[in-house]
Amino acid sequence: YSIVVPDDGYLRECKRLCERHNVLFIADEIQTGLARTGKMLCVEHDGVRPDILLLGKALSGGMYPVSVALADRDIMLCIKPGEHGSTYGGNPLGCATAMAALKVLKDENMVEKSARLGERFRELLRNIKSPMLKTVRGRGLLNAIVIDEAQSNGKTAWQLCLLLKHRGLLAKPTHVNIIRLAPPLTITEEELINGARIIELALQDIVAMDVRDIPGAVESEEGYQSVADD
Repeated sequence: YSIVVPDDGYLRECKRLCERHNVLFIADEIQTGLARTGKMLCVEHDGVRPDILLLGKALSGGMYPVSVALADRDIMLCIKPGEHGSTYGGNPLGCATAMAALKVLKDENMVEKSARLGERFRELLRNIKSPMLKTVRGRGLLNAIVIDEAQSNGKTAWQLCLLLKHRGLLAKPTHVNIIRLAPPLTITEEELINGARIIELALQDIVAMDVRDIPGAVESEEGYQSVADD
């Protein structure tokens, strides 16, 4: 999941094509939904209403495993009683947890906060002067940086993440040269600025570092090779 932001109008065109060919438009918002991208739902950036909507992860605020599939009555009632079952479907504790988490999103203005801090975060990242930093992209508090492998002196996104971890910031590499940055919606602006500063200093330092000086880099590479050899 490399945080590729679709062009404006892309989802509207997808929806139009689905309607033209009588195909349901299903929006999987398990990662992008519920304030993560600066809108309650990511499809709202294009003003699209999906036929089926999938939500999870943030739906419980990380407190309980719960997910939902939402659709209008004419779609949902295509499934007749007895045709579909779910062991934990309608779990009372899961439903109560989800309702409480949604209330927090609304009461604490998480959508507006995500949009505002996301803009600030990308501004800070784009101001970093580093030959390794090729691209900054994202929406709200779902962002990514792309590492220019031609300018990294052999260093990888994984090794940069190890250095970031050692300096107090957790990030996830994906697709070899991309680092995903998705801080919690509860993050403060001060914490966000500090995180951007950690990234800036790590990018400045890592190019000239010996891999053996990156905490955990040698051990993790040996472990990876061991698994690959098996």
